[in-house]
Amino acid sequence: MPPLTPDALLDAATDAVRSGTDTSDGVGGVVARVVRDGEVLLDAAWGLADRRHGLPMTPTHRFATASGSKGLTALAVLSLVADGTLTPGTTARSLLGDDLPLVADDVTVEHLLAHRSGVGEYLDDDADLAEYLMPVPVHRLVSPEDYLPLLEGHPAGFAAGERFAYSNAGFVLLSLLAQRASGVPFHALVQERVLDPAGMTSTGYPRSDALPGDAAVGYVRTDDGWLTNVHHLPVVGGGDGGAYTTTADMERFWHALLGGRIVPDVLVARMREPRPTGDDESYGLGVWLLDDGTVGLAGQDTGVSFSSWCDPRTATTRTVAGTTADAAWPVARALREALAG
Repeated sequence: MPPLTPDALLDAATDAVRSGTDTSDGVGGVVARVVRDGEVLLDAAWGLADRRHGLPMTPTHRFATASGSKGLTALAVLSLVADGTLTPGTTARSLLGDDLPLVADDVTVEHLLAHRSGVGEYLDDDADLAEYLMPVPVHRLVSPEDYLPLLEGHPAGFAAGERFAYSNAGFVLLSLLAQRASGVPFHALVQERVLDPAGMTSTGYPRSDALPGDAAVGYVRTDDGWLTNVHHLPVVGGGDGGAYTTTADMERFWHALLGGRIVPDVLVARMREPRPTGDDESYGLGVWLLDDGTVGLAGQDTGVSFSSWCDPRTATTRTVAGTTADAAWPVARALREALAG
């Protein structure tokens, strides 16, 4: 294996781009950044950010994060734990009142953060991402309150705390609880409690039908060819996904999180307590965990692939994102293997 140098990482990532089914023909755009102990080892982009206008992807483009946004939701909630507005044991029912009667009375904030709530799921993660999965018009999904009709009518899958089951509905519910508990709109709460302390000036929740010029556009292959994902996802990201960010902002995020600048160290430690998932990875509170202490966020959706990890032992952060559901994964694998030596 070649030595770990910026050139070697770039070669490995470029080879992976060429091997990817969504990138070898120029469809998917990819952006990647690797920083180790303050040294930028890779800061590169391939493909197009906007196919209609032929705009090339650049390292500074904003991109969607899909479920990577769950980390932002978790931290907004934990910031309310830090100031005493919520506790890990606060029940969802105490804030829901008569809403969502199928959510069990003993479901707590911690159950939701750890994907152990058992709440009924509104979205099928195993469905074909080319399908239009939202059961209501996507332009109506802006605030957490707008999701109430989607969350209703889904029976619990198991008793709270019984086991791990990845739940988009659980994180939508968390955004609703955070908004009700704080009295602050969810997106403003994330801005004030997470993005501002972390210095993430290029991260937020833009409308998909009014993206800024530096935001990459997501694409999906349908029977009509490659189309944008604007009709497939909520018009504004929410508790379970949809924020936009940059690779540089993700580097800032990891340093701020692990440095205790978003929530206190005691809550960061609680986030990083591994809880088994039945798979190779463990889950904490809003973050994925590896046995070596590496912590990560990841997401895949229609027109989105995203992976961002931090290894505190070596002060290494690596972020890869793509403009299709599969574009990022070959590059993410190649970088992980190269960094592992």
